[in-house]
Amino acid sequence: MKKSTEVRERIIEATIDLIQESNGDANEVTTRAIAERADVVNSLINYHFQTKENLITICVQRIIGQVISNFTPSSEMSQNVQERLTNVTAEVFEFLFANPAISRISILNDLTAPTQESNTARSQSGVQKNLGNSLDEADKKNFSFVLVSAMQAAFLSRAMGMACTGYDLEDSSGRSAFISNLVNMLFHGIKG
Repeated sequence: MKKSTEVRERIIEATIDLIQESNGDANEVTTRAIAERADVVNSLINYHFQTKENLITICVQRIIGQVISNFTPSSEMSQNVQERLTNVTAEVFEFLFANPAISRISILNDLTAPTQESNTARSQSGVQKNLGNSLDEADKKNFSFVLVSAMQAAFLSRAMGMACTGYDLEDSSGRSAFISNLVNMLFHGIKG
């Protein structure tokens, strides 16, 4: 059993390395390259993960999960809640666009197989924490759900950014303006 777990972990680690080396383009990662890097036969990849897509999804979720765990916003705590949340959210939104392949895989997996441990749920929790005591718990949950969902939808439909959002999401300043307006609308909508 221990050897099986070790082999599985070697395959995951090799795949993560290859995904990172390909700048997140999972299409460039082959099962042959994974097997060579992990020093296993190709059939073990299928045995442990059934498909390359399952393996890639597991690895991407782990990569994004580590990013979320290690995320330290550059925003100062002295900012008011809305400014801080706008700045933190803009940083997260920029990450999505800087890492489009792995972000897409992570978002689509979270939307098709949602769990409390998913990267989406962890992102929503991070938003809730940044809201501090400015809202009651139910409003924090709704606020974070809408904000994270809107960011994901905007990212996934970024090619239609101007038509869908009114902002050029292919441009960093357009993304920043979109997030600023979105957070502003959510705050003023909730606070009436």
